Amino acid sequence: MQDQGRNQAKASNRSYQAGRRTQTTTRVLSPRRRKYQHDTRHLASVELFSGAGGLGIGVGRAGFESKLVVDWNSHACATIRTNQALHHPAVASWHLRECDVAEVDFRTLGAVDLVSGGPPCQPFSLGGKHHGPLDARDMFPQAIRAVRELMPSAFVFENVPGLKRPAFSHYLGYIRDQLAFPEVTIRPQETWMDHARRLRRESDTADAYGGLAYRVHIDTANAADFGVPQKRERMFMVGLRSDLDVDWTFPKATHSQDALLWQQWITGEYWDRHRIATSDRPTLPTRFRRRLEPFQGFDIPPPSKPWRTVRDALNGLSDPEFDPTSCRRIPNHQFNPGARVYAGHTGSRLDEPAKVLKAGDHGVPGGENMLARDDGTCRYFSVREAARLQTFPDSYVFPGSWTETMRQIGNAVPVKLAHVFANRLKDSLNASGSTLDIAV
Repeated sequence: MQDQGRNQAKASNRSYQAGRRTQTTTRVLSPRRRKYQHDTRHLASVELFSGAGGLGIGVGRAGFESKLVVDWNSHACATIRTNQALHHPAVASWHLRECDVAEVDFRTLGAVDLVSGGPPCQPFSLGGKHHGPLDARDMFPQAIRAVRELMPSAFVFENVPGLKRPAFSHYLGYIRDQLAFPEVTIRPQETWMDHARRLRRESDTADAYGGLAYRVHIDTANAADFGVPQKRERMFMVGLRSDLDVDWTFPKATHSQDALLWQQWITGEYWDRHRIATSDRPTLPTRFRRRLEPFQGFDIPPPSKPWRTVRDALNGLSDPEFDPTSCRRIPNHQFNPGARVYAGHTGSRLDEPAKVLKAGDHGVPGGENMLARDDGTCRYFSVREAARLQTFPDSYVFPGSWTETMRQIGNAVPVKLAHVFANRLKDSLNASGSTLDIAV
């Protein structure tokens, strides 16, 4: 075992084991990290592959202070800079760097509590070319390097659920093991498959390993289950540093389809809230009849909150096609013509969460970014409407063309979903045990 950092790892392991016997976690840390440990008043974060900022805004809302935000895309960086120029509180204090993340030396940043980001997902997305680990756009190696150099208390990386497809299952395990043991780096001339086998052996003897290590948890989450008006499934990789001995469970869903159906078809509360006259209300769709059968004859509603719908999200906004004058006063709320319906391209229903907004490898898909009205007509969502479906604040503006801004929004993590995960991580870190830091 000649991997980098082995001598320091042995010392760390001895201190860690001693600490466990005294109910106090003892860690060997470099002097640059010592004074920052467990200062929960000022949790610091680094955001990679930030895009337009959805994940970063959610992390900030949870109380993390940004040390660095990185993205190479000039349009996404222009969006952040535009909002900084407007002194938007969500991004005003961000230290934005427009560059390839490979150019960043993370060791100069000091202590960090959280590393977050969404490594480019085109290699694994249904909207991409499916090259996976052979794709030059795969940025997981850089995310792993950031974890290795920053040694954060925790990390959270978001990606498409396509990464869990059988074709990529071995590579997903490889990513997981690299994040679990980020100091066990690939050797010169070693293939990724040989490296994966070596990491797997390390994992099998994890109790004896004393270097930098993380407990990695992988699961998917549907944004609609957390109050986002969009049926958007995403995979999350969450890691907590092993020496912190922190428990983690994924956030529990707070919203449900059953609760929405209850308010729509049992009590009518949904239509009352939107002031839809009884004569104008739609009939119960056939596809929901069987799902509602268990609720018949009961007066106890489901315990969760209802899924939020497109109608909920767009409440208060005029239709930009029919009221363009008033819509011009709202940033990014202009009509974009050319939408049409055909097989597999039908748009999102008004009284359900939206289909997942996408930004595919072959251009912005229109069907997912389109509103299907009750009368059978359709139109594209305005940029502002799409931003609401991703739970960006109305005060957050998007410069540029419809196509480019919709690509940014389609690539974003919903702000509300990001906040849920970041807040859960903050609570976990704050609940961790006392720490005795030893400078070396």
